[in-house]
Amino acid sequence: MASLTSTSGGKIPVDSTETAQRHRHKSAQPRGSLSLHAPGSMLLSLTFPYTSQQQIFTMWQVGKRQASRAFSLYANIDILRPYFDVEPVQVRARLLESMIPVKMINFPQKIAGELYGPLMLVFTLVAILLHGMKTSDTIIREGTLMGTAIGTCFGYWLGVSSFMYFLAYLCNAQITMVQMLSLLGYGLFGHCITLFVTYNIHFHSLFYIFWLVVGGLSTLRMVAVLVSRTVGHTQRLILCGTLAALHMLFLLYLHFAYHKVVEGILDTLEGPNMPPFQRVARDIPVVSNAVLNTTAKAIALTL
Repeated sequence: MASLTSTSGGKIPVDSTETAQRHRHKSAQPRGSLSLHAPGSMLLSLTFPYTSQQQIFTMWQVGKRQASRAFSLYANIDILRPYFDVEPVQVRARLLESMIPVKMINFPQKIAGELYGPLMLVFTLVAILLHGMKTSDTIIREGTLMGTAIGTCFGYWLGVSSFMYFLAYLCNAQITMVQMLSLLGYGLFGHCITLFVTYNIHFHSLFYIFWLVVGGLSTLRMVAVLVSRTVGHTQRLILCGTLAALHMLFLLYLHFAYHKVVEGILDTLEGPNMPPFQRVARDIPVVSNAVLNTTAKAIALTL
């Protein structure tokens, strides 16, 4: 027992054990937790039990996390916006520049850090491949297998760009992944021109001319840019030789072997003896004139 002195001079007895228990109860309560004795939570404590309050608090935390994830997703999409913010005039100028090799390789050449033009060129190459499958003697069953064309074009663009970026990192070349995607994507402009012309004019000699001239110019452009950003003769030879071989061989593959690969995939999936997909006219039975006259008289009588 303890005593406190009042204002009138008397002493009030106070239980020290009860005071210590209250002090321990206040210190044991976690900071920032929902207190039942707080004035703001008095109505909540009277309306809901303690378990319901914990559930409401948990649901509020889950909603807060989902909202933060939504804002972070929007921020990630906003990060990609500068790579597609380009004017059509700039895309046209870069398409023309992709066919003109640079002469000065003493200092690093500028590479456009945007992906709108390369992405449109990849989709254009997909459309040209589908057009070539229709104009050639390839037997297409149940459509044109757009997924195969998309997988081939996007696989080359993304796969070769990743491989060349890794090789450039080993060769100590000054280029980023976005710049490599842009460089290789604009390099497909020569492939689009060559395949579009040779799919409509079927001459192998014409294809070889376009392969050397148009495809060679776009390849030389990429090689010259990589040479300007790489130090060392051995590193330049490895990096530029690999890119030139992959780019030129891919054009040969699209012209000569792509249709055969598609036919092989179709034969594997559907079987070699499957007939081509075609529409058959449906036979309509001939109705005699007597039946028509009887039907017309019955309609006239009812009217």
